[in-house]
Amino acid sequence: VDLVESGGGLVQPGGSLRLSCAASGFTFSSFVMSWYRQAPGKERELVATITSAGGSTNYADSVKGRFTISRDNAKNTMYLQMNSLKPEDTAVYYCNALRERGASLRYWGQGTQVTVSS
Repeated sequence: VDLVESGGGLVQPGGSLRLSCAASGFTFSSFVMSWYRQAPGKERELVATITSAGGSTNYADSVKGRFTISRDNAKNTMYLQMNSLKPEDTAVYYCNALRERGASLRYWGQGTQVTVSS
């Protein structure tokens, strides 16, 4: 099982980034996928979630209207489009997979750093 995030980097306030999470080793289309983030000295927090078929999404209040989560089950990949970035969005962003039905099974990626700074 592997979840590999990419697309992080340094961006100025107001800029955009697109994160990707490439999955392998499990049935991607049977898992709810989420993005979490963890800033220095803070707890990991849920940013956005998308159901297995992509029909429903949820967002943290802090990113609503700025971030968009999506997935392509044919490519086993999830995305996070981040617009109007703010310094407080600076964090390590993690990809998470949770099996939608049956016994609980959860996987994490290694994280990708996003830094918003002028």
